[in-house]
Amino acid sequence: MIEIEFGEIVNVPMNQIWQHEERHFTPWLAQNIEKLGDALGGLQLQVEQTEIYAGSFQLDILAKEVSTNKVVVIENQIYKTDHKHLGQLITYASFFKAEIIIWVSQEITEEHRSAMDWLNNNTSDDLEFYAVEANIIKIGNSQPALNFKLKSFPNEWSKSKPNITSPTSTETGDLYRVFFQKLLDELRETHRFTNARTGQPQSWYSFTSGTKGCTFGCSFARGSKVRAEVYIDTPSQEANKEIFRSFESQKAELEYEFGEELIFEELPTKRASRIAVYREGDIYTDTQTLEDIRAWCIEKLLKFKSVFVNKLDKEIQKNIQG
Repeated sequence: MIEIEFGEIVNVPMNQIWQHEERHFTPWLAQNIEKLGDALGGLQLQVEQTEIYAGSFQLDILAKEVSTNKVVVIENQIYKTDHKHLGQLITYASFFKAEIIIWVSQEITEEHRSAMDWLNNNTSDDLEFYAVEANIIKIGNSQPALNFKLKSFPNEWSKSKPNITSPTSTETGDLYRVFFQKLLDELRETHRFTNARTGQPQSWYSFTSGTKGCTFGCSFARGSKVRAEVYIDTPSQEANKEIFRSFESQKAELEYEFGEELIFEELPTKRASRIAVYREGDIYTDTQTLEDIRAWCIEKLLKFKSVFVNKLDKEIQKNIQG
């Protein structure tokens, strides 16, 4: 008989890894936000600010979900949950008009899990509440391993409000969802472009670029047009316009690298700017044309990433960090 010696699994308290929530855990989570997003079913979380004031309270992380542009608030605790932080979480959600509310803690107590479940079951379909335990383990003398464990999450089948029509119930919304579901699946499984898993009943989808404030996206635009783009939207309008103008001055080189004409749209009345390509098409067309549009979107998104991903990072460093 073969004898196998197994190591002992040891649970490691969070405060042994991060001694201080604000100075240690929050910065780490902000830098590794994609790990949390993956644990929440592939949410594309992008950090906007950390330790930002909401009145007299201070929110740990303000973020957005890139694919839907929803505001996200994240409250952290390196110990077990308490009533104080639950109250603060709701305050932050109200203050920032958040639609995704996330509570991360070493231990989600039963009463607080129940409270988050209650919020999911008795609030608008637009709101999503997540309670997440940060479980850290070691086996023998191994490096610690972190696992985010969902304790409470939205139940889309049980959440309902009378007299509110969900966009998912509309025929057009269903068409968009089917289109983007297939697009996401191919981008994720074939090209490793995104971790996103769920198509939304909306006419557009955005993807993280790896550079804060900049996204790649595709959409059904006005005038029966389909658009693929790089979208420049840092918190600073001045920086966005400087980055845009820098790219515009390189128009010939960028078009040569991209392989076709690029449309430069400064969007002077908005904070953001975009660089895009267009083709004809709308969501109501025949199945084969939609397949062609989907293939076109994938091709252009991959090309935008290839051409712009490193350039975006350099421009951000020059215009914001520098």
